[in-house]
Amino acid sequence: MAPQMEFVSKTQHYLKVKKPQLERERRARINKCLDSLKELVAEFQGNDSILHMDKAEMLETAVNFIKSQVRKPKIPVVPQVPMDSFRHGYMNAVNEVSRVMAATPGMNVQLGKAVMIHLGCEYNRLSEATKPVENTEVCSAPMSPASSGYHSDEDISPAASPAPSTPVWRPW
Repeated sequence: MAPQMEFVSKTQHYLKVKKPQLERERRARINKCLDSLKELVAEFQGNDSILHMDKAEMLETAVNFIKSQVRKPKIPVVPQVPMDSFRHGYMNAVNEVSRVMAATPGMNVQLGKAVMIHLGCEYNRLSEATKPVENTEVCSAPMSPASSGYHSDEDISPAASPAPSTPVWRPW
């Protein structure tokens, strides 16, 4: 005679096979997270004693450590930006803007000066990254036209730049 196959419902299969398997996986995830927490707290405390504690003691120690860290006065973190590289790139961009404006026929010299003064003021403001940015002062005009950094300051005077006969589209 052939052995009879016993019918197992989905519910019975879940209760006998799936539920214990899911519970084992859940506990494994919990233990993995507890181990990670132990290592993190041990690393930040500089004390390996937490590695030898049971789970309850380790959790209490971790909670106490986190509470103590939250209560400490916060020291503002100044982002470490490679300022030399930034300054170099910014100045290259400013020089390129100046070169393009100087090469544009019919460019208004006063507008060019205003743009270059603005870029210079922003450069100065951004260069002072170590000071808190509470008061943003408006930068004053330069003492001489050449100090604006605009390449066409020396060559072109307002009378020397002819007004274009047809309007020229500009993105600004």
